[in-house]
Amino acid sequence: MADRKTRIVMKFGGTSVADLDRIRNVAARVKREVAAGNEVAVVVSAMAGVTNQLVKYCQDLSPLHDQREYDAVVATGEQVTSGLTAIALQEIGVSARSYQGWQIPLRTDDQHGKARIESVDGATLIAAMQASIVPVVAGFQGVGPDDRVATLGRGGSDTSAVALAAALKADRCDIYTDVDGIYTTDPRVVPKARKIARVAYEEMLELASVGAKVLQTRSVELAMKMRVRVQVLSSFASDNILGGDLPGSLVVDEDEIVEQEIVSGIAYSRDEAKITVRHIPDRPGVAAAIFGPLSAAGVNVDMIVQNIGADTSSTDLTFTIGKTDLPRAKAVLGEHQEKIGFAELVADADVAKISVVGVGMRSHAGVANTMFTALAAKGINIQVISTSEIKVSVLIGADYTELAVRALHTAYGLDAA
Repeated sequence: MADRKTRIVMKFGGTSVADLDRIRNVAARVKREVAAGNEVAVVVSAMAGVTNQLVKYCQDLSPLHDQREYDAVVATGEQVTSGLTAIALQEIGVSARSYQGWQIPLRTDDQHGKARIESVDGATLIAAMQASIVPVVAGFQGVGPDDRVATLGRGGSDTSAVALAAALKADRCDIYTDVDGIYTTDPRVVPKARKIARVAYEEMLELASVGAKVLQTRSVELAMKMRVRVQVLSSFASDNILGGDLPGSLVVDEDEIVEQEIVSGIAYSRDEAKITVRHIPDRPGVAAAIFGPLSAAGVNVDMIVQNIGADTSSTDLTFTIGKTDLPRAKAVLGEHQEKIGFAELVADADVAKISVVGVGMRSHAGVANTMFTALAAKGINIQVISTSEIKVSVLIGADYTELAVRALHTAYGLDAA
């Protein structure tokens, strides 16, 4: 029995398909993989800026629009790109055809605008690839239980690609973007940041959840669950190597990483806001009285710290939320002030969350202390601390973000030589 060909899902983001010249570049990259003897499926996003314009059309017509019709509109961006990419491939001699989510089908739940994938039938696309046809799939979309187009929310094309890779039993899923891999931190902040050859699923999930923008969180969750090997690489690099040493950064199972760094990366997020609820009665159930209404209002709470002062009958509670949720959170807590019994609510949107991440933390002591010492040496005050098995996060004043990232990158020995 002949060995199965290497099967790859190639996903191209909005900047990679932003105009016809870039779509031609995508087609050339796909042709090189096909010429190397691989079976290839392609997933594409809408052209850069197109989805934003489609969303604006819906919002301008009706701020409270029907989400099913919203999906019918915004899914067209990927439909256009998939057809154009198939045409570009055909023009250079590669057999190709476009597929929409419903044609596969990629089935979702009924949450239009932010649907979750329930199942993917890979048989149609596998048959196409085995017949030497490159399927070009519109990302970001599927079909709901009502047989209407359903979109997966922002960043959904990455999730589409990983789900397809799992269904197709692909050897890996290549995510092409405008960066050439995953770095130890944002190279725009730290020029000495290094590209990471391999990063564990758990590390990438933590990095994505605390501010790293390279991969969308849901796509990493799915990759970890389905054990899909994901490579991040650039559409614009002049010479991506095929076979042998891979040119990007691989997100893989921890077992594939021979020697694990203690800290793999530093992430930051300026999309945070801090709320302090002061002088709350110190009694059972008060935390539930605060966080229950916030949860019901769809406000996600992240870091939490409780402060008990000299007056032991009352306490202060500080927590962080997304900056965009701040007006809603203040309104919800204001409505429940009498029931909760707090005296004052203080909000601060001028904060940033800095996180150090690494699976090596499990077996090494002193990681948090290194962080605290490095920040103290730069005169940076820590407002809130949270930890997990492989992450330490702190909240600081937003003005100190870049200084903190640079100091920690050096403190953990991540600077390139």
